[in-house]
Amino acid sequence: MDTKISRTRSKQYLTLEFLQESREVIRQHYEAQPFQLLLTFFCIYLVTTTLSLPGAAALSLAGGAIFGLTIGTLMVSFASSIGATLAMLAARFLLRDWVQQRFETYLKTINEGMLKEGGFYLFTLRLVPVIPFFVINLVMGLMPIHWWTFYWVSQIGMLAGTLVFVNAGAELGQIESAGDILSPMLIGSFILLGIFPLIMKRLLGWIQTRRQQV
Repeated sequence: MDTKISRTRSKQYLTLEFLQESREVIRQHYEAQPFQLLLTFFCIYLVTTTLSLPGAAALSLAGGAIFGLTIGTLMVSFASSIGATLAMLAARFLLRDWVQQRFETYLKTINEGMLKEGGFYLFTLRLVPVIPFFVINLVMGLMPIHWWTFYWVSQIGMLAGTLVFVNAGAELGQIESAGDILSPMLIGSFILLGIFPLIMKRLLGWIQTRRQQV
């Protein structure tokens, strides 16, 4: 009996009506106390990224749904970049010396490459999200890249992906009825989510070709 009740409640929580009501409650709170909600969202995203917890993608979508494209992008962009930098610094403080000493011979070439073109390499990893961002944060903490370079390259490199995710969330936030789920803008946003890595890979290939020709 209890199992049936819990299943019924779960189905209720998954309905469009429930999601719509929840969104409206959050938006009412945002209209009443915008600074408080913005600060709360920013801190949650910052902690999630710093501690490499799952849920950053869902939070990016939520940021777009609650705050819209412009404010949502600003919130997610700065929270994710600052959080990534803190995660990198934590990995550097805890593990860098031990890893560099233990694998000094193997890391010599990598270190030299990072010192010369570490910024561009990081930019490439940020644009093409093949490797999870939290892995990049931790690994870069072991490499000889300045924290400020890591921050601003991450800020710029993750911006395009942030826009894609927040825009998808903003389109989700516009759903008023079941028919809106198949709206051209929403479908287009999720298609863009799927092909985004391919677009960035082609773009970086073109950039690398141009650099070699110069």
